[in-house]
Amino acid sequence: MSPQLYIKDIESLFDDVQRSKIFEDQKTMTDAVPLFPVSEINEKYEKEKNAAGFNLKSFVVSNFDFLGTKITIERADQLPIDHHIEKLWDELTRTATDEKGTLLKLPKPYIVPGGRFNEFFYWDSYYVMLGLQVSKRFGMMENIVENCSYLIQKFGFVPNASRTHFLSRSQPPYFSLMLDLLFESTNDGEIYIKYYESLEKEYKFWMDGEEGLENDSAFKRVVKTQEGAILNRYCDEENTPRPESYLIDIEDAEKALGSEFYRNVRAACESGWDFSSRWFADGNTIQSIETLDIAQVDLNCLLWHLEKTLAQAAELKNLSEKKEYYTQRAENRKKAIDQYFWDADGKIYRDYHIKNHMQTSSESIATLYPVFLKLANLGQAKAVIETIEDKFLYQGGLVTTTKNSGQQWDLPNAWAPYQWLGFVSSKNYGFDDLANKIKNNWCSNVERVYNNTGKLMEKYNALDTENIAGGGEYPNQDGFGWTNGVYLKLKQN
Repeated sequence: MSPQLYIKDIESLFDDVQRSKIFEDQKTMTDAVPLFPVSEINEKYEKEKNAAGFNLKSFVVSNFDFLGTKITIERADQLPIDHHIEKLWDELTRTATDEKGTLLKLPKPYIVPGGRFNEFFYWDSYYVMLGLQVSKRFGMMENIVENCSYLIQKFGFVPNASRTHFLSRSQPPYFSLMLDLLFESTNDGEIYIKYYESLEKEYKFWMDGEEGLENDSAFKRVVKTQEGAILNRYCDEENTPRPESYLIDIEDAEKALGSEFYRNVRAACESGWDFSSRWFADGNTIQSIETLDIAQVDLNCLLWHLEKTLAQAAELKNLSEKKEYYTQRAENRKKAIDQYFWDADGKIYRDYHIKNHMQTSSESIATLYPVFLKLANLGQAKAVIETIEDKFLYQGGLVTTTKNSGQQWDLPNAWAPYQWLGFVSSKNYGFDDLANKIKNNWCSNVERVYNNTGKLMEKYNALDTENIAGGGEYPNQDGFGWTNGVYLKLKQN
């Protein structure tokens, strides 16, 4: 059994490997498993690296295992798409009962996204659960919840993904929504009681730093506005390059405008939107990234849902004071969401710029969250629905923003999560025609690409339905967990 690997344990070697570009994908080295104790590898490297004829790649390959770094699925015969997805559930299932390299141990089997992603991802797993529900794989749904709870109990939060270099950040907090989905599947009300402690511990992670915070300031993930309202932001305390995109970050940082470039990049990764013009001060370039200066509408809606769930769970546990506390927190946040994110003139919810004390100009599909979670009143919902139909809906699905910057979380790309959010949001307020358009446009695109390639993709081009997908930080991935889940769930409705 290999020891748990932290990138800092092989800092010098890792830096040399990533800068030398001996692997096409910088993630390859982060996923490597040491074949020998790390201290031995380091000692050997320091002795050998300056010797004549030293070959860095040969050294690395002889000291690390790179098996399973990319998932490729080929079939002799193309199955109907739903049969293909059923097979994919098994092919994308992994176990991590031991610590292996940077991979974190998890108590239960789980589904990985696919492609270059061979680990458990937090918010992806909620959308995977939608498909598992359709497939009646309730045991795997429970596994996902159990793994999230385990991570919260061990680290205080669910990391971005189950690797040691993700322990400085989380992802959109979907744990409370996962419990709703599991309850919907099992009708077991004990679920909320069982996971109450994990819900509360995750909430404390997001609210850490609130106490003593002065008006018009931010600390960690908590923001206190000029008026004294509490909001949240995505954050990461580490101001260093991401190991999985090491050289890319270093090169981008050379032209960056601010001193906290790496933290802003990492905070965008916590949002799940890496990357988008939504985070850029100039609306175009990653060098102007300012994620830390933004309170995000999606995050605050998800935390409202967490507060509501905690109030519900506290009631089930007969904790009346806690119920009152979380109910009040949810009410305060609902008011703040209306005050800081709602743009009545623009018919859209926008993010709020903490330092500029105004909403950002970016138009993003995150406007769906208050409608998805039924926070919006009928007038707001109707306005958002009009905006969605007018600005975000294309032949191949819903795009994420109205700006084409070349980043993968911008136009023209359509991502699975927001097709589901758009569908449910429309249904919530009786806009069934739009719900069906969203479903049909995106599902037809998925089917077209599958018929042409035999693959399900991470993202799709919503404008050019001749192409497979759009641009972004890395090539499109085949698998693909959340696409499989959302496709099955939409087809069921």
